[in-house]
Amino acid sequence: MLSKVITIFNQKGGVGKTTTVINLASALALKGKKILVVDMDPQGNASSGLGLDKDQGEGTYDFLIGESSYIDVKRKTNIENLFGICANKDLAGIEIELAQMGNWQYILYDKLKDIVDVDFILIDSPPSLGILSLMSLVASHSILIPVQCEYYALEGVSQLLDTIHLVKDNFNKNLEIEGVIMTMFDGRTNLSLQVVEEVKDFFENLVYGTMIPRNVRLAEAPSYGMDIFSYDKKSKGAESYLAFAEEFLMDQE
Repeated sequence: MLSKVITIFNQKGGVGKTTTVINLASALALKGKKILVVDMDPQGNASSGLGLDKDQGEGTYDFLIGESSYIDVKRKTNIENLFGICANKDLAGIEIELAQMGNWQYILYDKLKDIVDVDFILIDSPPSLGILSLMSLVASHSILIPVQCEYYALEGVSQLLDTIHLVKDNFNKNLEIEGVIMTMFDGRTNLSLQVVEEVKDFFENLVYGTMIPRNVRLAEAPSYGMDIFSYDKKSKGAESYLAFAEEFLMDQE
């Protein structure tokens, strides 16, 4: 069975996109699913957050326009069943090279479409609507949107939806929204509660019931090159991402 490809994306920065990639992938792997994380963000934070040395060996750049195969670039993490393709420093300049190539929109799709050895491929895309993000959406079955519980949470969402429609109309007619995950939630504040209601009014039944809390341990874990379960499995952040993984899997049935 072919792997399901999901891009985690919001062009607004600071919404917990990479945190969600790392910890959803880790939670799903802990539940026995085989997961591949493809780091399409030149910053490479998902790679380092999974404990991988992004400057060691071949990575996303080599996979996209080099001679490297899937087997060459696929790396094991410290968690069983969890693998990554790293965003090395060469990825930063790839957009200029890609823009000069024909049909660049389908390069990542062609690389991922026949992969069958993992259950889910999670793509960490850049926080912008550029070439790498567009390639990610063209390659995906669905998009998972993290939205932070702060003022202007929905700012830019209409632009994001316009991009999804553009991709559907021109490159990938089957692209769907997988769901919306609320991040940085603080149930003690009226603001968080109001934002959740606002997002639910906008996205309706696409919003997951699980909320990811604002949690110091979640913020600390990446600086140690660790997912939240390796760093502090008893933290609120770990509990919430485990619950989110369970909800996510229920939706796949």
